[in-house]
Amino acid sequence: MAISRDKKNTLVADMSELLAASKITVFAKYDGLSVADVQKLRAEAREAGVVIKVIKNRLVRVALSDVDTYKNTDTSTLTGQLLYAISAEDEVAPAKILNAFAKTNPALVVAGGFSGEGLLLSADEVNALASLPSKSQLIGEVIAMLLSPVNDITNALSGNLHALLDGVEAKATS
Repeated sequence: MAISRDKKNTLVADMSELLAASKITVFAKYDGLSVADVQKLRAEAREAGVVIKVIKNRLVRVALSDVDTYKNTDTSTLTGQLLYAISAEDEVAPAKILNAFAKTNPALVVAGGFSGEGLLLSADEVNALASLPSKSQLIGEVIAMLLSPVNDITNALSGNLHALLDGVEAKATS
């Protein structure tokens, strides 16, 4: 069934709005996924603040040309049945969501993405993003690294204090 021109214009406007606000957009081939699988993917993505859109590639090209950041972006890789995962909050979440879902559903294949700066990302680059630790994990690692000198100094001073007290105690008992 054909979509009316008004519906197409609405879809393009919605997609343009999502793309303009996005930090990253990842697209994947979903041939062979059932409707239930796509709904499950959407639910998982929604929990992570990621929007999943299934929209014709031609309409996505029009939406990309409407956004200044993506006007000169190469869209030749937008072929076949694609779904788009978009996040305005996290640069890595769409890649992580699709990569994790693809592990249990081999019919989903990450095909590439667009960075928030308008760069086309290959599937390998998107998969590399998906392997990065989460933002909270990175913050925890940085804090641990910053605190390690403090912990080392505290441990060294504590050790010297114990040795001094042991020496004083040994002197007092002899």
